[in-house]
Amino acid sequence: MTLDRPALRALLVLGLLLAVLGTAGRAQAVGYRYWSFWDRDSAGGTWVYATQGPSTARPSDGDVQGFRFSVSEDSKHSAKPRGESGFAAICAKTPAREGAKRVALVLDFGTAGDAPAGSTPPDPSPRTACARVDEDATTADALAAVAKPLRYDTNALLCAIAGYPRTGCGEAVSDDAGSGDSPEASPPPRAASEPGDGDGGANGDGNGGGGPSVGLVTGIAAVAALAAATLWQSRRRRG
Repeated sequence: MTLDRPALRALLVLGLLLAVLGTAGRAQAVGYRYWSFWDRDSAGGTWVYATQGPSTARPSDGDVQGFRFSVSEDSKHSAKPRGESGFAAICAKTPAREGAKRVALVLDFGTAGDAPAGSTPPDPSPRTACARVDEDATTADALAAVAKPLRYDTNALLCAIAGYPRTGCGEAVSDDAGSGDSPEASPPPRAASEPGDGDGGANGDGNGGGGPSVGLVTGIAAVAALAAATLWQSRRRRG
């Protein structure tokens, strides 16, 4: 069967649009470069994504908490702190004191692949520190006692621990961009800053950044229908 020019143009347009649809999800998918905040489950010894931010969480004596710098799409896919050190090992040289509590902290600066452009993680392996602070101190207080300088943004999002990274705070990074490419700024999951549900609402638009927008799909479907109609009309004329 030989197609006339209108039919060929319609098929070409349809093919191009289908190609765009196939790549739109990858182009729009994003992750966020940020410090995530974790609690160590004392019973199971596993890391659990924190449901409060460090400025409001008030750990108890003997708790183990962790921070991990990485690029993550949401809290469900966020990289956990590495290392298995428990409270006894981290705080072995910090004796208990009346009127104070001890909080064991694991600080994981992440990998070179997660680092912003021009930056290198200060330590390839996680650091551990035992903070002895007042009984009513928050996690942010404990962190400030052992890992200065800290940096926060205007929304109380923790941006830097021990001065790392020097710039940036929760930048959005597209999946097909190289390390350090952050085309727009957007908040990571809220548990890293203020109290939240930690459900991965990083994008704030309900689609999780995992695919093309509804408008894009609708537009492509409409043009595809038009292309099909053009093809049908062309065949009718030839008949």
